[in-house]
Amino acid sequence: MRTPTVAVSLGLFILAGLCEIGGGYLMWKWWRDAGPWALGLLGAAILAFYGIVPTYQPTHFGRVYAAYGGVFVVLSLAWGVIVDGVAVDRWDIVGGLICLVGVAVIMYSPR
Repeated sequence: MRTPTVAVSLGLFILAGLCEIGGGYLMWKWWRDAGPWALGLLGAAILAFYGIVPTYQPTHFGRVYAAYGGVFVVLSLAWGVIVDGVAVDRWDIVGGLICLVGVAVIMYSPR
Protein backbone atom coordinates (compact mmCIF):
# COMPACT_ATOMS: atom_id res chain seq x y z
CA MET A 1 0.00 0.00 0.00
CA ARG A 2 1.23 3.49 -0.85
CA THR A 3 1.93 5.68 2.19
CA PRO A 4 -0.70 8.44 2.37
CA THR A 5 0.25 12.07 2.78
CA VAL A 6 -0.34 13.84 6.08
CA ALA A 7 -3.44 15.45 4.55
CA VAL A 8 -4.85 12.06 3.49
CA SER A 9 -4.00 10.59 6.89
CA LEU A 10 -5.78 13.45 8.68
CA GLY A 11 -8.74 12.96 6.35
CA LEU A 12 -8.87 9.30 7.34
CA PHE A 13 -8.81 10.28 11.01
CA ILE A 14 -11.66 12.73 10.47
CA LEU A 15 -13.69 10.17 8.50
CA ALA A 16 -13.13 7.57 11.23
CA GLY A 17 -14.18 10.07 13.89
CA LEU A 18 -17.32 11.08 12.08
CA CYS A 19 -18.23 7.41 11.63
CA GLU A 20 -17.58 6.56 15.28
CA ILE A 21 -19.32 9.61 16.71
CA GLY A 22 -22.14 9.59 14.16
CA GLY A 23 -22.76 5.87 14.51
CA GLY A 24 -22.63 6.12 18.28
CA TYR A 25 -24.99 9.09 18.20
CA LEU A 26 -27.52 7.13 16.15
CA MET A 27 -27.25 4.21 18.57
CA TRP A 28 -27.80 6.68 21.45
CA LYS A 29 -30.89 8.12 19.77
CA TRP A 30 -32.22 4.61 19.13
CA TRP A 31 -31.54 3.03 22.50
CA ARG A 32 -31.59 5.87 25.02
CA ASP A 33 -34.16 8.07 23.33
CA ALA A 34 -36.36 5.18 22.15
CA GLY A 35 -35.85 5.99 18.48
CA PRO A 36 -36.89 3.71 15.63
CA TRP A 37 -34.96 0.47 15.18
CA ALA A 38 -33.69 1.71 11.81
CA LEU A 39 -31.58 4.30 13.66
CA GLY A 40 -29.92 1.52 15.63
CA LEU A 41 -29.32 -0.53 12.50
CA LEU A 42 -27.84 2.43 10.62
CA GLY A 43 -25.71 3.34 13.62
CA ALA A 44 -24.38 -0.22 13.82
CA ALA A 45 -23.53 -0.23 10.10
CA ILE A 46 -21.69 3.08 10.39
CA LEU A 47 -19.78 1.79 13.42
CA ALA A 48 -18.76 -1.30 11.43
CA PHE A 49 -17.47 0.96 8.64
CA TYR A 50 -15.58 2.97 11.26
CA GLY A 51 -13.68 -0.22 12.12
CA ILE A 52 -12.36 -0.43 8.57
CA VAL A 53 -11.36 3.20 7.95
CA PRO A 54 -8.26 3.28 10.23
CA THR A 55 -6.78 0.23 8.48
CA TYR A 56 -5.75 2.59 5.65
CA GLN A 57 -3.36 4.50 7.93
CA PRO A 58 0.33 3.92 7.18
CA THR A 59 1.50 2.64 10.58
CA HIS A 60 0.69 -0.02 13.16
CA PHE A 61 -2.55 -0.39 15.13
CA GLY A 62 -1.30 0.96 18.46
CA ARG A 63 0.13 4.16 17.02
CA VAL A 64 -2.92 4.79 14.83
CA TYR A 65 -5.38 4.36 17.69
CA ALA A 66 -3.26 6.40 20.12
CA ALA A 67 -3.17 9.29 17.67
CA TYR A 68 -6.81 8.80 16.72
CA GLY A 69 -7.76 9.31 20.37
CA GLY A 70 -6.68 12.94 20.14
CA VAL A 71 -8.64 13.51 16.95
CA PHE A 72 -11.66 11.85 18.57
CA VAL A 73 -11.53 14.29 21.50
CA VAL A 74 -11.55 17.32 19.22
CA LEU A 75 -14.28 15.92 16.95
CA SER A 76 -16.42 15.05 19.98
CA LEU A 77 -16.21 18.63 21.21
CA ALA A 78 -17.06 19.91 17.72
CA TRP A 79 -20.01 17.48 17.47
CA GLY A 80 -21.31 18.82 20.77
CA VAL A 81 -21.20 22.37 19.45
CA ILE A 82 -22.60 21.70 15.98
CA VAL A 83 -25.15 18.96 16.64
CA ASP A 84 -26.13 19.36 20.30
CA GLY A 85 -25.60 23.13 20.64
CA VAL A 86 -23.31 22.76 23.68
CA ALA A 87 -20.81 25.59 24.09
CA VAL A 88 -17.14 24.81 24.66
CA ASP A 89 -15.07 26.87 27.07
CA ARG A 90 -11.45 27.92 26.89
CA TRP A 91 -10.34 24.78 28.75
CA ASP A 92 -12.06 22.58 26.18
CA ILE A 93 -10.15 24.45 23.48
CA VAL A 94 -6.83 24.22 25.34
CA GLY A 95 -7.37 20.51 25.96
CA GLY A 96 -8.27 19.95 22.31
CA LEU A 97 -5.14 21.74 21.15
CA ILE A 98 -3.01 19.65 23.52
CA CYS A 99 -4.61 16.53 22.03
CA LEU A 100 -3.80 17.68 18.49
CA VAL A 101 -0.17 18.32 19.46
CA GLY A 102 -0.11 14.75 20.76
CA VAL A 103 -1.53 13.49 17.46
CA ALA A 104 1.19 15.31 15.53
CA VAL A 105 3.96 13.96 17.77
CA ILE A 106 2.71 10.37 17.79
CA MET A 107 1.71 10.07 14.16
CA TYR A 108 3.86 12.45 12.13
CA SER A 109 7.22 12.77 13.89
CA PRO A 110 10.14 11.64 11.76
CA ARG A 111 11.31 8.16 12.64
